[in-house]
Amino acid sequence: MNLKKYLVRALHRLQKGPGYTYKELLVWYCDNTNTHGPKRIIKEGPKKKLIWFFLTLLFASLVFWQWGILINTYLSYNVTSSLSIGFKTMKFPAVTVCNANPFKYSEVKHLLKELDRLIEAALERILQPTPGNGSENISPPLDLELWNQIPLVLIDEHDKDNPIILDIFETNQTAGGNETAMGKETSVSNDTAWGYQGSVGNKTTGNETTAPPTPANTTSEEKKYKLAVKLCSHQGSDNCTYRNFTSAAQAVTEWYILQSTSILSKVPLQERIRMGYQAEDMILACLYGAEPCNYKNFTQIYHPDHGNCYIFNWGMDEEALNSSNPGAEFGLKLILDISQQDYIPYLSSAAGARLMLHQQKSFPFLKDQGIYAMAGTETSIGVLVDELERMGYPYSDCTMNGSDVPVKNLYSQYNTSYSIQACLRSCFQNHMVEICGCGHYMFPLPEGVSYCNNEDNPGWAYCYSSLRSSIKQRQICIDSCKETCNDTQYKMTISMADWPSEASEDWIFHILSYERDMSTNVTLDRNGIIKLNIYFQEYNYRTISESAATTIVWLLSSLGGQFGFWMGGSVLCLIEFGEIIIDSLWITIINVIGWCKGLKQRRAQAQYPDAPPTVSELVEAHTNLGFQHEATGALPRDEALPPEPGTPPPNYDSLRMQPLDVLGPDSDAETE
Repeated sequence: MNLKKYLVRALHRLQKGPGYTYKELLVWYCDNTNTHGPKRIIKEGPKKKLIWFFLTLLFASLVFWQWGILINTYLSYNVTSSLSIGFKTMKFPAVTVCNANPFKYSEVKHLLKELDRLIEAALERILQPTPGNGSENISPPLDLELWNQIPLVLIDEHDKDNPIILDIFETNQTAGGNETAMGKETSVSNDTAWGYQGSVGNKTTGNETTAPPTPANTTSEEKKYKLAVKLCSHQGSDNCTYRNFTSAAQAVTEWYILQSTSILSKVPLQERIRMGYQAEDMILACLYGAEPCNYKNFTQIYHPDHGNCYIFNWGMDEEALNSSNPGAEFGLKLILDISQQDYIPYLSSAAGARLMLHQQKSFPFLKDQGIYAMAGTETSIGVLVDELERMGYPYSDCTMNGSDVPVKNLYSQYNTSYSIQACLRSCFQNHMVEICGCGHYMFPLPEGVSYCNNEDNPGWAYCYSSLRSSIKQRQICIDSCKETCNDTQYKMTISMADWPSEASEDWIFHILSYERDMSTNVTLDRNGIIKLNIYFQEYNYRTISESAATTIVWLLSSLGGQFGFWMGGSVLCLIEFGEIIIDSLWITIINVIGWCKGLKQRRAQAQYPDAPPTVSELVEAHTNLGFQHEATGALPRDEALPPEPGTPPPNYDSLRMQPLDVLGPDSDAETE
């Protein structure tokens, strides 16, 4: 069947209307559609036709504008948060307790001996306003090689355009030649340098010295001395940075942490665990509800910030415990001994226990989420539970288990669940390894990487400081890590009281000392004892859940409402509009086919300038050579040969079969 006829019939079946041109199709649509407006355009007079055309165009534009807003609102995937309160028996949280001091000083003193001698000599030089103090003739001599790896320096900022950098121990070696912050050298005498340092001791640190007292009306303009940590890309390099501090106490603590990190990073893990506080020494008493417990009910992990930490109800090896009832009587009660007298003096400036409540099988990040419990007190912690339920993609960029996060979780070696804190620290450690060539002591290590130290990586502190202060690197980690879709948060209400009281401290300390050391002498005191009470305040828990603010049902109803309000349309009107589009496509296809066919015919006609020969002429040409056309220019026209006589060919067209309906009555008679 001819393709054009098929398409024409298909168009007939689709449109059920007159005409095969665009204009006829449009008129048919306006006359038959159920949408208000188009029918009035073809029915009214010229003036009203113009008015109705304008109104229809205006309201159609409003419909499409509103549709664009609604679709954009739906594709933004906004959420709404709802709060619900429930009541059920809940799992008791995992409780992590650590000592604020990571190691016993008696165990690590041999490792930090030279470091302590350096900081003591440096403090003595800073606090003494005049030369000739006892630190100049120290025996044995100080390990200045250790000092020069990460030195402390003084910065004199009286001249803001040219501040002077003073090395604390440089005056013993040279008669001046102190550096400036701009990299220039300025000749400063020893007496002048000591005067600067004395001013730092009197003005900046605020410590009392043997120097003459400063006037009471000292202004802030005169306090132009700062203690800073000098960090260089490698020893002896000019590529250095200075970390300034408003107080010398902060500078000393930061310097000691950097130096001790380098020393302790070379100590094997098992040795570091041995040098920390053991569970049997730290946990003196334990009671969960009415059931007694002891240090064996705790899981030990090593935390770089706090040394040995112990987790109760972590849920790794046993099923998590449920709390039978709310209230202090049904919670966890602990008595801890922090042994404050064995603290490292320059590493741990705070005394107490560091604790944190968290979910089972999650790693405790005490530095960010932990709280302190003060020695000599009974700390009561009432717990309320908030459960967070976030919607996943595309409503939020959260993750269920971290499998879709591009950062390798270095804390997975603890068999813990994913958290954004673990991801951020893993990301930082990966950047540290990539840029600095070694890993930081405070974070887990990737495979095949060692911790940074001053001997193997002289510029690690400079690299670490630059990386930590880099906003770009921080933003990369924030963009790479994701929040967890489901999370449980524990809200704490904390109250404290002195414990034990003066009236009861004698017998309590006697009993606790005997139970720990089997000694009749009192070996414990108020400065090392902490009592903890952790319990649910109530069994009401809050669930904060997210739900989609816009759904597909909302979108369809809103689209239909706008279409019906402005143009009185419905879904069937949209189907009619789709039908007219299909009909237009069919007409376009027919026109294209007709154009292609006409182009083909025109090309065929171009090959034959005259009318094509008939069948009889073609037959005569093959049977009678006299009728064949000769090549143009073969003979002159006046010398052309005359046509040869011959018998005319028969009329072959008479042999063709003709349809019956064209045969006349005469032909019927002849056949008879």
